Amino acid sequence: MPDRMNRPVWRLLDTGTRRAAENMAMNRALLTGRQQNVSPDTIRFLAFEPSALLGYHQSAEQELNMARCHELGVAIQRRITGGGAIYMDQGQLGWELYLDRKAAGSAEMSVIARRVCEAAAGGLQQLGVPAAYRPRNDIEVNGRKISGTGGAFDGDALMYQGTLLIDLDVERMLSVLNIPAGKLSDKAIASARERVTSLSALLPELPSRQHIVEVLAMAITDAFGVTAEPGGLNAAEQALYEQALAEIDSPDWIDMVQKPAHDRPVLSAEHKFPAGLLRVNVAWDRQQERIRQVWFSGDVFVSPARTLVDLESHLRDTLADRMPEAVRTFFDGRQVDMLGLQPDDIAGLLRQALQQEETA
Repeated sequence: MPDRMNRPVWRLLDTGTRRAAENMAMNRALLTGRQQNVSPDTIRFLAFEPSALLGYHQSAEQELNMARCHELGVAIQRRITGGGAIYMDQGQLGWELYLDRKAAGSAEMSVIARRVCEAAAGGLQQLGVPAAYRPRNDIEVNGRKISGTGGAFDGDALMYQGTLLIDLDVERMLSVLNIPAGKLSDKAIASARERVTSLSALLPELPSRQHIVEVLAMAITDAFGVTAEPGGLNAAEQALYEQALAEIDSPDWIDMVQKPAHDRPVLSAEHKFPAGLLRVNVAWDRQQERIRQVWFSGDVFVSPARTLVDLESHLRDTLADRMPEAVRTFFDGRQVDMLGLQPDDIAGLLRQALQQEETA
């Protein structure tokens, strides 16, 4: 890599903790600004006041426990990108890249994900955390997720986002999302804790936010052969931000997609296999005949332990008629011990759950 003094310069933008609407408006302003070439290549750090964030195409009535959100004072907001509903608060540090396609170095998202995640994992290693990239787009520590990432191109502009778990309230997160009651049991919560980790759980003393930002920023910019200098919004970006905020900070934006909860029923099935009891809950999109989300539970033996969690992610937004193939594709080439439990057994249990819809 060239000497740092002669490298291209990105802007380092730290917008601190903000309301969800403000963070979403900033997403749009920076992505639009980069696309219109009025924004420099930027690395941004951010945090949220307690918020439940919908994917762009999702309905709050279907995805969130609305009563719990109101009870806890959790703001409801809609992202400018797709994906599932997530919970965010000050215990999670967000980081984002806004880059021109040339600066991204590739048009392949898998290539970008590896480059960014390996860099961020290297930064966490400098903090004393043995982090590693896990395809497709996660960073983990000893098999437990500490950061999830994802990106999208808009024309020649890239927005790539990541979230680092500083501290995580698993019970609070699960309670605001619309998931089966069985996933809120003590055992299920304990299982969720085993799948993720955070800096506070891994380090005897938590570094300051500023130090974490500096280490991650340097690790990522080094990976791209650039440097970063602190800056703020320019006049064009400020105008884009105010325009976006006027639209996003409104009930019309949040309620843009409204689908009744009964159009996303949760279908369930369970079976006792030699490997143990396996239970499945399926969030079903009745209109599109699509599996929106899957949750596995029970006492079935599976090694590696996170296999079923990864299968849950793999099956998101799968059309019903493609489900068996999706299950088989997931297990192809994986070394998994399930005490005789076969991929076709899992597909059969899913099919059993879906058959409830046919008889409804």
